[in-house]
Amino acid sequence: MANSQQEKQIHELHAPVTLDRCLELLGPALESDGAVLVDGTLGLGGHSEAFLERFPKLTLIGIDRDTNALRLAGERLARFADRIHLVHAVYDEILDVIHELGIQHVQGILLDLGVSSMQLDEADRGFAYSYEAPLDMRMDATRGQTAADVVNKYDERDLARIFKEYGEERYAKPVARAIVEARKAAPLTTSSQLSGLIAKVIPFIPGKSHGHPAKRVFQALRIEVNGELEVLTDTIPAAIEALAVGGRIVVLAYHSLEDRIVKQAFAAASTSSAPIELPIELPEHAPVLKLIVKGAEQATEREIEENPRAASVRLRAAQKIRSAA
Repeated sequence: MANSQQEKQIHELHAPVTLDRCLELLGPALESDGAVLVDGTLGLGGHSEAFLERFPKLTLIGIDRDTNALRLAGERLARFADRIHLVHAVYDEILDVIHELGIQHVQGILLDLGVSSMQLDEADRGFAYSYEAPLDMRMDATRGQTAADVVNKYDERDLARIFKEYGEERYAKPVARAIVEARKAAPLTTSSQLSGLIAKVIPFIPGKSHGHPAKRVFQALRIEVNGELEVLTDTIPAAIEALAVGGRIVVLAYHSLEDRIVKQAFAAASTSSAPIELPIELPEHAPVLKLIVKGAEQATEREIEENPRAASVRLRAAQKIRSAA
């Protein structure tokens, strides 16, 4: 794990993505006494810290599946101890988390999806192809299969499927074939072994190739290991249910698969469900959400220059306008 100096650098160097915009969008729902914000992807607590500073009567529920992130965020947010609840859970458990705290509905929800800066920068986690590390990639290091389990146990067809579906990798089949052939000699156990193998399969085309050849395969493995898309599919309806009427939700997605799930869930909840043949819209068919951002917003050029990790973000936001019950 990171030592104290590394932890200090992590806090100092990693700026929360689209922080000002998140404050602007969620702020109107958080100004009342007793307002509760759920940060479903607490990470290092950068977003949460800013909200607690801006809204002195706000209660924060911070959820993260990464125990190390909870520890570091707890240190960062220690001065707000009487206004925070930090919970080891996955964000699709949002309803269970708030109900166990005796809270029925919350006024704001923030989901900053994908792998965190800390997880990428901790060399021993195996998320990054640029470090020599065990092939782990679990966001919750206390449970579940590792990336090594996937690459050494999945058959060629399943490997090709996840590389294509989750990584949108053109060379999914050749990469899967190469992995299966290589592991006959010895299991693949480190990130450098795997990234080196992939680099031999995926050609570098000057002027067309962007980034390391292993980038998309590593993304696919991370999504598979952590069940990210399945979790997200379950999370958005649960988050909408958790919101009070007038509450707001902001979601930051970093690749098209995540953003598509959020887009479709928001669209369904913000559209009337009344059959076309009905002459009037009954109350139970009325939209539950109102979109407060048109489409998906991207980070500004200035923010990307200051914080390169914002380059791929897609922000969507909505407000709950009626109870579904």
